[in-house]
Amino acid sequence: MYTLKNDILKIAVKKTGAELCKIESIKNNTGFMWNGNPDIWGSFAPNLFPVIGALKNNTYVFNNTPYKLPKHGFIRHNQDIVLYKQTDNSLIFKLTHNASLLKIYPFKFEFYLEFKLIDNTLEVCHTVKNIDEQPIYFSIGGHPAFKCPVFENELYHDNSLEFEHPENLKTHLINMGNGLISSKIKPVFNHSKTLPLKHDLFNQDALIFKDLKSRKVTLKSKLSGAILSVSFNDFDYLGIWAKPNGNYICIEPWLGIADNENTNQDLTTKEGIIKLEAKNDFKASYTIEINKAHLL
Repeated sequence: MYTLKNDILKIAVKKTGAELCKIESIKNNTGFMWNGNPDIWGSFAPNLFPVIGALKNNTYVFNNTPYKLPKHGFIRHNQDIVLYKQTDNSLIFKLTHNASLLKIYPFKFEFYLEFKLIDNTLEVCHTVKNIDEQPIYFSIGGHPAFKCPVFENELYHDNSLEFEHPENLKTHLINMGNGLISSKIKPVFNHSKTLPLKHDLFNQDALIFKDLKSRKVTLKSKLSGAILSVSFNDFDYLGIWAKPNGNYICIEPWLGIADNENTNQDLTTKEGIIKLEAKNDFKASYTIEINKAHLL
């Protein structure tokens, strides 16, 4: 476990998968991250690379060769990721390709994940370096789970998500049998900014949004006001998810998406895939800002 703090916040990151598992107030010890209860969902904030969600038959094809990858890729349970650098306000983790990974992902890369504390904000920055002689293909994303409710005197349905701009939201439904994106679309709301939270909202798995105008979502309570905001200017997709019986909410910035049911499984044409040319770098960040009213 690695820790980092400033005068306002303290965080903790697990070595396995460089997974953020704690954001707490220094002054009042209020915690904002889900507790990872394994009876409900045993994760905190998995890091998603080089795919997001499920692949059809857990398989993609590159240069006419099939390769298998687990859901969300190989970072989230990875034991080989190491602390590369620590400063007064940041932790930087690194994973480099190895012989084992090349068997399932035939690209030479370096993956860096930086957690940086700036006042009451945590910035999570992903860097991918292509050290191969060919382009590499990947998706990248976050999966942070926040307590909901944060405060003991509140209920789950006292909370909502407020989007930065009014939205006409439609979610792209997941086939519950195979985890793939179906052709079905379900309206969520029209010209509104507020998504009330209730447990049965996730009976059909995650809400998946492709066409958001907003690049900021705020967790709000009827009783306590705005609690925290996730800003994701670098990300084109957003997932909202929880287990139907879980007192948490995942706000997930994504660059990429699970396979569609009718995919041809070609990695190079996969929806949302990033193509990074040889010897180039790619960066994408999102931030988690805790409302100062809850840090006093």
